[in-house]
Amino acid sequence: MIANLEQTFRWFGPSDEVTLADIRQTGATGVVTALHHIPCGDVWPLEEISKRKDEIENAGLRWAVVESVNIHESIKLATPDRQKFVDNYIETLKNLAIAGIKIVCYNFMPVLDWTRTDLDYRLPNGASALKYNAPALAAFDLFILQRTEAFKEFSPRQQLRAKEYLESLSVAEQEKLTNIIMAGLPGTDEVFTVEEFRGFLEKYANTGADKLKENLAFFLNAIIPTAEQLGIKMCIHPDDPPFPILGLPRVVTNEADLKFLVEACPSPSNGITFCTGSLGANPGNDLPGMIERLGGHIHFLHLRNVQREPDGSFYEAEHLEGSTDMYAVMRNVVLEQKKRKEQGRTDVSIPMRPDHGHKILDDFNRDTYPGYSVIGRMKGLAELRGLELGIKRSMEG
Repeated sequence: MIANLEQTFRWFGPSDEVTLADIRQTGATGVVTALHHIPCGDVWPLEEISKRKDEIENAGLRWAVVESVNIHESIKLATPDRQKFVDNYIETLKNLAIAGIKIVCYNFMPVLDWTRTDLDYRLPNGASALKYNAPALAAFDLFILQRTEAFKEFSPRQQLRAKEYLESLSVAEQEKLTNIIMAGLPGTDEVFTVEEFRGFLEKYANTGADKLKENLAFFLNAIIPTAEQLGIKMCIHPDDPPFPILGLPRVVTNEADLKFLVEACPSPSNGITFCTGSLGANPGNDLPGMIERLGGHIHFLHLRNVQREPDGSFYEAEHLEGSTDMYAVMRNVVLEQKKRKEQGRTDVSIPMRPDHGHKILDDFNRDTYPGYSVIGRMKGLAELRGLELGIKRSMEG
């Protein structure tokens, strides 16, 4: 029998209304978390790491994955002080290794993390989901952010739809849309002002996709040798959404990008967080095929589904529904596990977490981070667990 995927749950720390006791009752055995109170770019002290690890283990769980050790904008922009932040990153990795935490998720998205336009999109059954509405994003870009280049990037039809969408909103609704799009890193309450964001765009004026890829390759070659010595597996998270937005480049959106990444610094420590939601929002991505071809580099799995819409919009669907064939994805994950077992690899039990669950039932009575309800994610975890078991049993037969 092939070992099960390690079932994990994301936790945002002591302030999260989803408690460690809740997580244990979902059936998950691993926790995915970070030290969100430490500013991006600072070294994570061993004492703080150990304190968080003890808290998790005292609840009967394991700190399975760090998500994320965020990368300072100086590294993404290749500013003169970037080496200081690279050195700090390496010190954090050393401290994590001392504490025995060996998988680190990160992303290379400029300024904003994952972006949505609606945090309470109601489905026909009354559940609440996250949504990326393309006309809403265009409306913000064209008429609130007022980015000049945007008028060259959106077609006349897209501009008209964006204008109609904006005119349908009240002033309060426009402000709400702005705050949702300008949200900072997950686990924080940071929201950029439009003026602050324009300042970031000015800094990125000369950093297109090619330059950002070059800066990513520099970062990898700076940290991966140490990560390999420490036994740490680094795994990049794809961009979300997987296409340029608001004048910012995206460089981890498809198979070619992931191939570039693993070839930029070949090492067992340089790998991928395979997020079926982020990659699934790009209709050109063949997710099962990507697992087949790049599976050996996958260190962490985010399993969720999105329903794509013709205009480029998408919303978070049920874990086993939506635009991605989750059966085909899971089957190829299991085949990758089988291959690892035959190769004698020790990382057969890949950490997996259900991502971006719907708000259902009692979730509406908790003030949880967007996408991180407890019951909705538990439902997703149960479905994924059953799918995995069914596939493995059928292969045995």
